[in-house]
Amino acid sequence: MSLVDFSKITKLLRDDKHRAKHRQELFKEVMLMVLARVTRADSNVETVELEKVQEVLKEELGQDISVAEIRTASSSEVFETQSLESYLSSASRKLDARERMLILASLEKVIRSDEIIRGFELDFFDRVAFALRASPTEIAGLVAD
Repeated sequence: MSLVDFSKITKLLRDDKHRAKHRQELFKEVMLMVLARVTRADSNVETVELEKVQEVLKEELGQDISVAEIRTASSSEVFETQSLESYLSSASRKLDARERMLILASLEKVIRSDEIIRGFELDFFDRVAFALRASPTEIAGLVAD
């Protein structure tokens, strides 16, 4: 193998591009999972919450996801094999501060969407923030310039 063909560097750069794409997909999946799951946090799934999830996913990710898909995601069989906290804890290592802040800010929007904040929803928010290993500044949405 010739040193001048830079095959190792080329592979490394290609892998970084693949890793970045994978990380972006992971972020989208985590966002959907968290927002869909909060609609079931208090076992009182309201249409306004589902519509807010739809709106946030469109606004933040540019994704059009139907209410039916959100309902399906909220009861995914992933949760039968691994808790939400366990999944988020694993995924959080690959998410940056901005992504964690966006997930938490979006979660807040969904929780506030029906104008009634229940204890179950607050507990859900706390569990998500803890599992994402979010710092107090990330939870508050503060970021350095």
